[in-house]
Amino acid sequence: MNDFWNDLVSNPAITEALWPALGETLQMVGLAGLATVLFGLPLGVVLFVTQPGGLAANRTVNVLLGGVLVNITRSIPYAILMVSLIPFTRWIVGTSIGPIAASVSLTIASVPFFARLVETSLREVHPGKVDAAHAMGSTRAQTVTKVLVPEALPSLVASITTTVVALIGYSAMAGLIGGGGLGRLAYNYGYQRFQPEVMLVVLVILVALVQLVQLVGDAVVRRVDHR
Repeated sequence: MNDFWNDLVSNPAITEALWPALGETLQMVGLAGLATVLFGLPLGVVLFVTQPGGLAANRTVNVLLGGVLVNITRSIPYAILMVSLIPFTRWIVGTSIGPIAASVSLTIASVPFFARLVETSLREVHPGKVDAAHAMGSTRAQTVTKVLVPEALPSLVASITTTVVALIGYSAMAGLIGGGGLGRLAYNYGYQRFQPEVMLVVLVILVALVQLVQLVGDAVVRRVDHR
């Protein structure tokens, strides 16, 4: 074991590449996570309110967004999705390599996933609270912003946590097509140069990141849950 770590530490190329790779992974996950919440939360709300019996039931909109956009995107494996989005990514950000470019495919892959989690979270809100809001004269917008979202907040935070954890795993795959980050480091050194210790270090860091995100998410859930 000592020889294992000595070989790792004594290789300046690996140690110098480790921190930038970690920074790129955090950048990818951070940008994609923020964009996912910004786009996925409204999409999930629309899916909920336009469902049959919803606040603004609209079968056409619900089928187009849920049955077509969300379901089709979710059914495409991420490895295939990120490769097929290379021309679109190049058009959006001007390049198809780097953490910012990888954030495009990460966001597109995670928005439908998060939107479904948001829809599920809103369904957990007791219908009686919605009826009470209507009885007091609340509009549909007020019911969503002041009743549904606040009541579902603990579940929404848990959904964000789950999505970020998934993004960490996706970011490692994005590194294989030029996204950078820990995935690229593991591929370049661990696979192509037959250095399994690099693979192990990357694995340990990714596990640590997931555990940290989960701990923070669970703590926030307990803090916002007043039930």
